Amino acid sequence: MTTSSQVTPIAPDLRGIPPGRFSCTRRVPGAGRLPARSEWLLALFHAYARRYVRRHFNAVRVDARAIQGLAADRPLLLFLNHASWWDPLICLLLSRRFFPGRPGFAPMDAAALQRYRFLGRLGFFGVEQGTTAGARQFLRIGRQVLSQGGTTLWLTPQGRFADVRERPPTFQAGLAHLAADPSPALAVPVAIEYTFWQERLPEVLVDFGAPVGLGELGGAPREWDARLSANLAAVQDRLASRAVAREASHFTTILQGRAGVGGVYDFWRWVRARLTGRRFDPHHEAA
Repeated sequence: MTTSSQVTPIAPDLRGIPPGRFSCTRRVPGAGRLPARSEWLLALFHAYARRYVRRHFNAVRVDARAIQGLAADRPLLLFLNHASWWDPLICLLLSRRFFPGRPGFAPMDAAALQRYRFLGRLGFFGVEQGTTAGARQFLRIGRQVLSQGGTTLWLTPQGRFADVRERPPTFQAGLAHLAADPSPALAVPVAIEYTFWQERLPEVLVDFGAPVGLGELGGAPREWDARLSANLAAVQDRLASRAVAREASHFTTILQGRAGVGGVYDFWRWVRARLTGRRFDPHHEAA
């Protein structure tokens, strides 16, 4: 079975590779062709992901107000903190809910893609880690995705699992090099947490930050690295405060899982509700 680090959208580390090897002016054979995607396979996998997430979480709650009204023809570069093994499945749910009709793509470890080739039909493309060829491949396809209207590119630029309290979030260099290119794309920070509230199962909390137009600002990759890291940290801080407050009203619930404890405890609550003529509510706060 593949590991999360192999299938999670990554942003390769380009440090140590000579800058001329991945200059934005360099022409790379094959530019213009995006990875092929299978819409029916995506729909099937999305249905599986919904059922699987519903079984393991109380709810998926999202604040997407920052991305309302985005132009449908602007490509999006979505970068999120790498909180958990669950990130790829949650990204799929977010993509289908908030970016319907937008072809989505994400890099992953090339060796893992060779073993699980069906993932290539879901929009993943392979990147060989730690090599010049892998860096060029990532930048070539990433730039092509971001040059097309209405596409999305998903990245976890930390490149590793990181605690949601880690500040500042440190990025590998791939994201900054993409951001420094002239592009019509919008960069959108996405903060994600998995936390327990009142129920037996945890909550998935997601907060979208304000988009930044990549073509509207100058700057070298180093400046972009600092800018985007600060943007993501700000959204993470906001999400952390909302997680502490436990106020579901801050979010839109896009997926509701199974509430309650189950077993003898919930059976007794059900019997008591029936005996008193009340409707049984499995939520813990209704006990």
